[in-house]
Amino acid sequence: MDKSSLIGVIIGVVCLSFVAWHGSHGHLMMFFSLEGVFTVFGGSISVVFMAMPMDRLVRVPGYVRKFMFQAGLQPVDMVKLFTELSDVSRKEGILALETRVEKLGDPFLMKGLKQAVDGVDPSAIETTMRFEILAMQERHKAGKKFFDLIKLYGPGWGLVGTLIGQIGMFGQLGSGSVEAMGHALALAVVATMYGTVLANAVAGPIGDKLAMRSSQEILAREMMLQGILSLQAGDSPRITQDKILAFLPIPTQDRLRAAA
Repeated sequence: MDKSSLIGVIIGVVCLSFVAWHGSHGHLMMFFSLEGVFTVFGGSISVVFMAMPMDRLVRVPGYVRKFMFQAGLQPVDMVKLFTELSDVSRKEGILALETRVEKLGDPFLMKGLKQAVDGVDPSAIETTMRFEILAMQERHKAGKKFFDLIKLYGPGWGLVGTLIGQIGMFGQLGSGSVEAMGHALALAVVATMYGTVLANAVAGPIGDKLAMRSSQEILAREMMLQGILSLQAGDSPRITQDKILAFLPIPTQDRLRAAA
């Protein structure tokens, strides 16, 4: 579980609930509009179906899971792992890593190490793994695109609901029905609120977190790639460690070297 995502969700829900409760004096149903739900949420769903292919939409639960959970090796774990693998490779030869490959758990790392153990040319390994990084990057773009579409068009559909509500209100001016006018005005205001909350409290933050996750995963795979090439080249554990640490900020490098 990603603690920052969970904390952010809790703070947002608590603050919004507190304001809504006090603003309505406990009558929370005044914030509910079935017409607003259909307009904003139904409209936003229609947009993503029109803008994205189905094979990307079926992965939406995975996008949300990636927002809430941080998977993969962390930098400190990667430094320790490659330092250990490099030490084994130097003492027993790179073929000694064959029994350890299946226990690593990361498909990208496992594939690269298998190729290194099998004696595949380093340039071929690098080319293949960089293609995989590129493909992963494109998949990640689809996840961010989904939430960017909601962020972009959610408020627009809220505006549509507002205009519908205003037209309905103006249409009731001649009849003098205060109840009908109030209902139309409520739709106008609530639809705007739904669109704003959906864009700024849900879709926007999730999309930004996914973009950061993508950058972190790309960096992690670049570290893995350099570590694998260093192992195949027969570098010492210190050189392998330095090549991996080069991707990290200087303070982090110093901390990880001290902990190694």
